[in-house]
Amino acid sequence: MPKPDIHPEWYPEAKVYCNGEVVMTVGSTQPELHVDVWSGNHPFYTGTQKIIDTEGRVERFMRKYGMLDAAENTASSDGTKK
Repeated sequence: MPKPDIHPEWYPEAKVYCNGEVVMTVGSTQPELHVDVWSGNHPFYTGTQKIIDTEGRVERFMRKYGMLDAAENTASSDGTKK
């Protein structure tokens, strides 16, 4: 039994909203939660993960670990480097 007047109010059926739609209900200290990302639209869980290349970071990583040459060889049709 919790002590009176020291704990926040508990909402066992708090609604979670993502893009204006109710996506799930959870227990929370807030009656409504508004989120940008949840497991239903997160790339890790949906399998639609994309690598966003900003400032050539992917190429720099691949060059650093020697993967760029192998990737170029497999991508070209005649087997020669570009």
